[in-house]
Amino acid sequence: MKRVLPTLMLSLFVWGTGEGLFFYFQPLYLKELGASPQTIGAIIGLAVLLASLSHVPAGFLADRIGRLWLMRASWFTGLAAALLMAFAHSLTAFSIGLVMYNLSAFVIAPLNSYVTAARGKLSLPVALTAVSATFNVGAALGSLAGGLIGKYLSLAAAYKFAAGLFVVSVVIMLFLPPQPVEKRRPNVAGKSQRLFQPIFWAFLPFVFVAVLVLYVPQPLTPNFLQSVRGVPITQLGILGALVRLGMAILGVSLSMLGAWEGFVLAQVSGALFALLVLKGDAFGWYVLAHLLAGGFWAGRSLAAAQVRTMVASETMGLAYGLNETVAGLAAFLGANLAGYLYATNPELPYKFTLLLFPLVFLGNFVFLSHHNKAKRQAQPAEQRPT
Repeated sequence: MKRVLPTLMLSLFVWGTGEGLFFYFQPLYLKELGASPQTIGAIIGLAVLLASLSHVPAGFLADRIGRLWLMRASWFTGLAAALLMAFAHSLTAFSIGLVMYNLSAFVIAPLNSYVTAARGKLSLPVALTAVSATFNVGAALGSLAGGLIGKYLSLAAAYKFAAGLFVVSVVIMLFLPPQPVEKRRPNVAGKSQRLFQPIFWAFLPFVFVAVLVLYVPQPLTPNFLQSVRGVPITQLGILGALVRLGMAILGVSLSMLGAWEGFVLAQVSGALFALLVLKGDAFGWYVLAHLLAGGFWAGRSLAAAQVRTMVASETMGLAYGLNETVAGLAAFLGANLAGYLYATNPELPYKFTLLLFPLVFLGNFVFLSHHNKAKRQAQPAEQRPT
């Protein structure tokens, strides 16, 4: 398994580079195709909703038939979606491709399970965030290139370049080996309680609230910066790259602090993003804001690392899927809310987050004792406090 993670990370790096060419600019391209802020929010929200609904069945199937089959299906779905977006000439056709591309995110639960099993001696938070960081370094490079392509060619051209990179990524991932399906435990009374601890069911609503509150400023920030703050598209490309760079750097850095601590600081990063975009009056403030936004997105991996301590190994994929579904439903609601708030007043999405964030921050402390207990249990017996 020594070559498994490097191969996976190379494939994700190439895919991330392709995604970076267009992902941050999607709200701008939707605007070019004639979509209003409410429509942009609705399209992005629908895409996120359908993607979120796919995580549970994908995680369930990963536990039953194997993770690699689901990963391959996702890669090919994303490639087909990119081709559709690249050659779409109407808002309807492009939106179908966008929704289809987001749907390929059902890979997250199988991918997290695959990385968990292949991580070797790496700690789980570090393994998950390292793989995510590789993807996001590629996406950062792609976003820089996407800004230049948008300026000198067109935003539409970025999708064609992305599809070509996705083909390369697919070829690389076909060299990944399958993993054995873990055997189920005997069917005994009380099994479900052992497989899913009560704390897990308390954690999911918290994830929903945290993602909802912190996601609202995200979808229409490119439009806000371009239309309200006058930021040119090449600088928007730099900002999109900085989000991915922040995900890579802050994700790995926060994971070294621990799953709970890192998740809390990731939320703080999201709140600071909203504050700096709202109050910033120079490009330097937006640079810092987008680096911190990467910290918020890295929090998804750290939430998954917390989930792993709350469930049994044979239902790991299903648990990851439930976590991603809850986060996705929150993002769906957040995207639609962002569209309506932005149409009322472009500053309202940022004020919404800043008003509610203190409640989210305090909610983290409900799970601190579980985190400390899980950390003690993970230590060798001779290192545990007596």
